[in-house]
Amino acid sequence: MWKIRDIVSKLTLPLRFLWEFHRVFELYYIQGIKWEEEELENIFALILFGDYVGLPHPPTVLTYRLLPYVIRELYVMEQKSKKEVSMKTGWIGV
Repeated sequence: MWKIRDIVSKLTLPLRFLWEFHRVFELYYIQGIKWEEEELENIFALILFGDYVGLPHPPTVLTYRLLPYVIRELYVMEQKSKKEVSMKTGWIGV
């Protein structure tokens, strides 16, 4: 009985350390994935609304079909444009 307790007590510290190590790296990678998702959304919005900055844009039908996927990005653009002189300058950050 005492041997099992000794083994368990000796293993708790390393296991606890490994568990905390795992949690920190998990949080780090989750933040990285969220940042990557935001960047991909920015690129997606640039593809759909690239004509404002001089990039060729996809056909209008395709743009309208993809529009529901950039609703959050539209809200961000709207918030930026309220602070600037015009909507287009707010979108591109001029």
